[in-house]
Amino acid sequence: MAQTSELPKFIQLSEMLIREIAAGRLADGVRLPPERDMADDLGVAVGTLRKALADVAAKGMLERIQGSGNYVRHRPAVESVYAFFRLELLQGGGLPRAKVLAVDRLPKPRAFAALGGHAEAHRIRRLRYLGAELVALEEIWLDASWREGVAVGDLTDSLYHFYRHELGLVIAAVEDRIGIDVLPGWTPPAFHLPAGTTTGHIARISRTASKEAAEFSRTWFDTGRASYISRMGKG
Repeated sequence: MAQTSELPKFIQLSEMLIREIAAGRLADGVRLPPERDMADDLGVAVGTLRKALADVAAKGMLERIQGSGNYVRHRPAVESVYAFFRLELLQGGGLPRAKVLAVDRLPKPRAFAALGGHAEAHRIRRLRYLGAELVALEEIWLDASWREGVAVGDLTDSLYHFYRHELGLVIAAVEDRIGIDVLPGWTPPAFHLPAGTTTGHIARISRTASKEAAEFSRTWFDTGRASYISRMGKG
């Protein structure tokens, strides 16, 4: 099993804060700890933390007042790396991470055969974590017209980040169908639930701004560890 490349540390910190704010774990108006104390607690350099805080502030979720501190400004939805990632820990939040099980180029599955412009797709199978908690199993099919080959080493924890920066593919909208399903036969021993277990399931079609289907995915998630959360509304 191979782990995908990690996102830059400041992006990880920024995304963690955005998800904590969106989940209500950091209340609107609360003052964050002093930057040096916060950096020490997180085990990062102050400069890295400040870069993350600047990113969160640029997205309107943090107000930085000179001589006073950093104050949370709650907004339910912002443009971020994990804007379309809907799974959260039961208590809310959790930074997504991934471990790749396999990447293969194959004929498209029936569910995706009529979508996209190519007869084949890159199949990516991954374990998904929220922080240290293993919560889900994923199978992603990326239309092969976007790239001839995809290797494990090409991928980052966020596929949409990889798509945007390496393929020039921007996912503008997704359609999710939520239900239950049994874990597939290829469920690895590393996953804590065995194949055949009934659990939460998400079938997703991801589309470009021109409404072209670029990706089809299936996610099986442990409802005892994570919830599907979709927040809508104006900030």
